[in-house]
Amino acid sequence: MALIVQKYGGTSIANQERIQAIAAKVKKFRQNGDDIVVVVSAMAGETNKLIELAKAIQPQPQPRELDVLMATGEQVTIALLAMALEQIDCPARSYTGWQVSIHTDNAHNKARIKNIDTDKIFADIAAGKVVIIAGFQGIDTQGNITTLGRGGSDTTGVAIAAALNATECQIYTDVEGVYTTDPRIEPKAQRLDNITFEEMLELASLGSKVLQIRAVEFAGKYKVPLRVLSSFKDGPGTLITLEDDTVETVRISGVTYSRDEAKLTILGVPDRPGIAYGILGPIADANIEVDMIVQNVTADGTSTDFTFTVHRNDYPKAMEILQASAKTFGNGKVTGDTHIVKISLVGVGMRSHAGIAAKMFQALAQEGVNIRMISTSEIKISVVVDEKYLELGVRTLHDAFELDQEP
Repeated sequence: MALIVQKYGGTSIANQERIQAIAAKVKKFRQNGDDIVVVVSAMAGETNKLIELAKAIQPQPQPRELDVLMATGEQVTIALLAMALEQIDCPARSYTGWQVSIHTDNAHNKARIKNIDTDKIFADIAAGKVVIIAGFQGIDTQGNITTLGRGGSDTTGVAIAAALNATECQIYTDVEGVYTTDPRIEPKAQRLDNITFEEMLELASLGSKVLQIRAVEFAGKYKVPLRVLSSFKDGPGTLITLEDDTVETVRISGVTYSRDEAKLTILGVPDRPGIAYGILGPIADANIEVDMIVQNVTADGTSTDFTFTVHRNDYPKAMEILQASAKTFGNGKVTGDTHIVKISLVGVGMRSHAGIAAKMFQALAQEGVNIRMISTSEIKISVVVDEKYLELGVRTLHDAFELDQEP
């Protein structure tokens, strides 16, 4: 007998038929002897509808009240799933985030989980019931409803699994697992049987939409085995665990990408201590995250060109701030580009094998893909290229590293 936490996303419970199908799936696990705790999201599209409704009333909704509103989406699905299970003679009990209770800080719309009460959960499990918990939400020390931010139900699922010391946390979604790249771009992409937390974290942060970044961080921190599976098709999925002994192989796990990139450059600023802070400090103060950074100093060492990337949504504000900063640096000229993308290669095998970067650059060069910026870590190489080369670049690297081979 195992204790399994299963999380179902919005597409998995999008309508009555899918909720009933999930109920049947959960009952099958119970019949196999496993104890099951289920975490669910709101139905697909419901949270967006609630946000639109809020903004129609108040263009900039008060964060506390927005949390009260958004939390109702999951309250609907936990009740419906509990009813569906009871209807097929599988005892179930539903709980909102504050009924369990999932304790968070007071950062409305982006709260972080501090601890979870498990007494009710274990009592219901001992009574033979399936426990269904609303994802994405909790309660702060003042009794206010809080929400965890986009994708927060993944984090709830992993946090519940950690608190219960579950055998496994299963994330059910609309894909069959983690793939070597986006199958919509490269049909030869392969599902990975296993991947490390570290690799999955890189993939998630670099553009893969399979799992929420905070959920992967949480799973890695508390060593919760995480498995990504399809709600609609049976299969083994992808298991995400600690680093394994395949690190000594030439192992590239995948190619990922981000379309949401923008590049800004300030030219000809003085080369002196503090210049990087002078440029990026105001950007940080505006709560704009900076990704890749390149600084080029002129041959005579008197001035520098400073380039960095931000999310495309932040580009207008970042450009406004940078233009204001340029006036304090004398003749600094500001340029920008929103027609760029980031393509990344991820794999723990980079730690123990030389030549991977050279092979990546050679493959792109042979296809005429010009590299604008480069960033590396122990297990990742990212390049910025023109937007028109996105699909070509992804397919080229997938082929160059033979990721279409059966794992």
